[in-house]
Amino acid sequence: MKNLCAFVIILLGPSFLALSQNSVCLEFSSPPTGPGLNVFTKYINVFGCGIIAEEGVPDEKVKHAASIFAELLDNDENGIVDDLVLLNELQNNQALVPIFTADGSPGMNFFFNNYDGEGVGAVLWQQEIDPSQPGYWGADASVEEIMHTINSVGHVNVYPDAFSLEPNSSLLSEAMDVARGGQFMNVPSSYPENAWYHYDDETCDYQCMAIEYLYWMQVANMDILNDVPTCNGIVNEWEPCSQALLQSMDVLGYTIITNPQFKLPQNAPDGNYCPEESSIDTFDNGTNEIQLIPNPSKEKRVKLISNQNNMIEIALFSFEGKKVYSGLKPNGGTINLSKLNSGIYTYYLSIDSHKRIGKLVLD
Repeated sequence: MKNLCAFVIILLGPSFLALSQNSVCLEFSSPPTGPGLNVFTKYINVFGCGIIAEEGVPDEKVKHAASIFAELLDNDENGIVDDLVLLNELQNNQALVPIFTADGSPGMNFFFNNYDGEGVGAVLWQQEIDPSQPGYWGADASVEEIMHTINSVGHVNVYPDAFSLEPNSSLLSEAMDVARGGQFMNVPSSYPENAWYHYDDETCDYQCMAIEYLYWMQVANMDILNDVPTCNGIVNEWEPCSQALLQSMDVLGYTIITNPQFKLPQNAPDGNYCPEESSIDTFDNGTNEIQLIPNPSKEKRVKLISNQNNMIEIALFSFEGKKVYSGLKPNGGTINLSKLNSGIYTYYLSIDSHKRIGKLVLD
């Protein structure tokens, strides 16, 4: 199990309890089983990953966290995960975000003592979730802890040259050393005056500092921190509280998180996730050189069409993010999908340097 405790952050400030259920098109299902997981009674599958919660956690808070998870993975909310390579890593590690009724609850203690997986990078407590203030510092920790999970379980493994947490190991560690005014293995007695990231929790080691740094940059870039009370409240730890300040103060870090290669989310989640199911074949890199026809398919048989004669790689994913078909087919090859249920699937086609991602409807 990963060093989970390093990623659990206690929010400062009051916990606002007013609830407002947003539009969330994700439903509860049976929780997964395994060591430490039998304390949970509530579960929402998010693209093959999930939010799992104890009985006492209100449904609206579980749905809110699930929506945030979905928005961070599908940031343009077209129903298709932005980075399928990242998703595959999260699924392989069975990424989960547990929600407990309180810090130190019996269920939380049982989980920590028995869970032996690699998919949990952070946890949430129900009192630090406020659906009316998604990601707002001091009120709703859902964005922070779910980001920690996606980053530590996914990005660190998929893009180690960019996001490895060890000293001198990545673009992230290089940028953080600049942001802290030097490379510190432990919290210094005081940070240099030119530092803008000066986290002072002595229980947080270098790797913990790096995952926190990645979080601060992402939410600053999303302008979630961009208001006077928040800026004043976090200045002892983090100074660039707006996208403009981040871009000007932290040039190295800003370059990393906005690099399209890594497909990090750029838009702030708002707690609403209900993509248009009628949107078919809308996410494309601009090429029409490979196609999947007919779409919709009433007979559940589709053909791959390309203006090249090379083999075409295809992967098909269910709405929950589970891979239901993969293989290599020649131009003109037919795929029999009659064993699949009717519904909307995400497809990924690749031939040489050309790629196409879209939706396939099986009637």
